[in-house]
Amino acid sequence: MPYYQTWEEFARAAEKLYLTDPMKVRVVLKYRHCDGNLCLKVTDDAVCLQYKTDQAQDVKKIEKLHGKLMRLMVSKESHSGAMETD
Repeated sequence: MPYYQTWEEFARAAEKLYLTDPMKVRVVLKYRHCDGNLCLKVTDDAVCLQYKTDQAQDVKKIEKLHGKLMRLMVSKESHSGAMETD
C-alpha cells in the first residue's frame, strides 16, 4: 500500500473511488503525535489509497476533502455529478 506523493492526485483518486461504490468505501484519519504525522486512508477493501503528511498546511486540505466525502455520504441526492459542482 504505497502512499501518494501529491495531494491533488490522492484527492482525485479518493473521490473517484468513493463515487464508484459509495456503500463499500471507508475513510480513516489517524494522527500520531509522537511522529507528528497525519495519515488519511480511503479504502473499499479492494483498493487502498493512503496519504501521509507532517505539514500543518495540509490539514486544511484534508479537512476539506473529508467534509466533501461526509456530505456525499449523508446526502439523499444522486452521487453522479455532486463532486464536480464543488
